[in-house]
Amino acid sequence: MNHWEQLYQEGDTGWEKGEASPGLLEWLEPLEGPPGLNVLVPGCGFGHDVRALAGAGFEVVGYDIAPSAVAGARERTPAELKGATFRGGDFLCDEPLDQFDYLFEHTCFCAIDPSERDAYVAAVRRWLKPGGRLLAIHYMLPPGEEGPPFGVDRVEVIDRFSGYFSLLDDWTPVSWPNREGLEHMFHWQLKR
Repeated sequence: MNHWEQLYQEGDTGWEKGEASPGLLEWLEPLEGPPGLNVLVPGCGFGHDVRALAGAGFEVVGYDIAPSAVAGARERTPAELKGATFRGGDFLCDEPLDQFDYLFEHTCFCAIDPSERDAYVAAVRRWLKPGGRLLAIHYMLPPGEEGPPFGVDRVEVIDRFSGYFSLLDDWTPVSWPNREGLEHMFHWQLKR
């Protein structure tokens, strides 16, 4: 049993807020009409962000290493919500199911051991189409902070991604009260 599955089985899911990320909802708000693009959400947990993206018209695959998270996401997703599917697997190691227009992640990068961050960047590149976009919300904690979540700052994020991605924008999104000012959102485009 992997570490994340064990936490789900024990109910030790302090990161679970019961709703989609406020930063994602803020980003989705001005979009007009269904974008018609496909999105991968690695580390999807119970699928709140997947459902928000599907509700905005995206075709979305939620992907998680914990079978209990995938099962919980499926249970929480109404049958009438089209465009939301869930799969189990290891995003860092698996061959992509497809190549995606977008990859959205909310605090997945900071949840993995820092020794695997280069593998994370490589995985994002594998799963995205050429010119695809990464929309990421990072939980910013001092580098060296033991975790998960493990410490990361804006400088490290820029250093790790800028060789392969062009930074379109970054900002401090709206967040939950206990995370105000601690999350930072990045919008990247994979270089061709």
